[in-house]
Amino acid sequence: MSPSATTDPASPSVVLVGVDFGLPLFDHGLEELGLLAKTAGFAVAERVTCKRRAPDPALFVGSGKAEEIRMLAQSTGASEVLFDQALSPAQQRNLERELGLPVNDRTLLILQIFAQRARSHEGKLQVELARLQYLSTRLVRRWTHLERQSGGIGMRGGPGETQIELDRRMINDAVKRTKERLEKVKKQRATQRRQRERRDAFTISLVGYTNAGKSSLFNGLVKARAYAADQLFATLDTTTRQLYLGEAGRSVSLSDTVGFIRDLPHGLVDAFAATLQEAADADLLLHVVDASNPSHLEQIASVQGVLHDIGADQVPQVLVFNKLDAMDPASVPRVLQDEMELEGQAVPRIFVSAMTGAGLGELRALLTSTVLARARSQDAMDPGEVDGIAEGDTSP
Repeated sequence: MSPSATTDPASPSVVLVGVDFGLPLFDHGLEELGLLAKTAGFAVAERVTCKRRAPDPALFVGSGKAEEIRMLAQSTGASEVLFDQALSPAQQRNLERELGLPVNDRTLLILQIFAQRARSHEGKLQVELARLQYLSTRLVRRWTHLERQSGGIGMRGGPGETQIELDRRMINDAVKRTKERLEKVKKQRATQRRQRERRDAFTISLVGYTNAGKSSLFNGLVKARAYAADQLFATLDTTTRQLYLGEAGRSVSLSDTVGFIRDLPHGLVDAFAATLQEAADADLLLHVVDASNPSHLEQIASVQGVLHDIGADQVPQVLVFNKLDAMDPASVPRVLQDEMELEGQAVPRIFVSAMTGAGLGELRALLTSTVLARARSQDAMDPGEVDGIAEGDTSP
């Protein structure tokens, strides 16, 4: 067993597997997958990595490595195997036959965490839609009982309709119903946004990699009690509060959104479109970064990728480097407020600690100056020209 492996007798244990295909940002220690597994309630029995030029069509890792994983799982008493990459339905089925254990991938693990954490009606609907869409791809020859035919008098389904066809049709019907219910939620959110626009509300959304401290920062700014914990995806549902900026003489709308992650399943991005639309429609994004994480630059790139996917990449940003208190003292910058180049543009950056409150006053001052600059531009320009100025102005 590797030194990094951990076990918890009260939790089902899993073997983590990652394959290095020579792509950048490969997590050799499987640290993030380990955190995801822990968040889902698993104990990590062992971590296995290997290198390949391309995935094995049948077993993803090849027969030799699959045998090694099987022996390792037996010796550690693991009850499941988790892969850091997405598996095809055929690969997943073949691996389960080869290993004699349930095999799941990063996508299903994230879906499981989201299902555990969703609290609001909207969040549960979004997770259910993503789960159904994922499940629909796993029906093909995955279970032998689905190959039986049904049909005839008193039977559900058409003549000679196989169980797998019936299940697929039921899933498709459930997907349709869930999408219709989410569409109603989306319309309600659109109505709320129009009401904010009529009130000339300045909207700010907190975005960032999961566990960067968004909810803690949100609580520190608006004195709220949103759930915050040192774990991945501690909160999924968008929370909005009013933040009063005294020097600006007005309040702004501040929203805490779901955290992003590397290789966030596209099904989740699509399912959470209504929630993520809060970020796309914001006047300003506070991009929260875990300054103490050695991989923070890669995490920034992952967040930017999701922002591109949801059409929020053109919204002005302020980079908030959080967890100043957890940084290596030798890495703490002398200047806590400056600019950083992000995708070819200079973006305001500020270092804070949501835990200790350091820098929050300076952050409020930066937000105040941004709001006042927006108000001055609106007063100076014709209504038809205001939008162009507001979108490009991120200077304090």
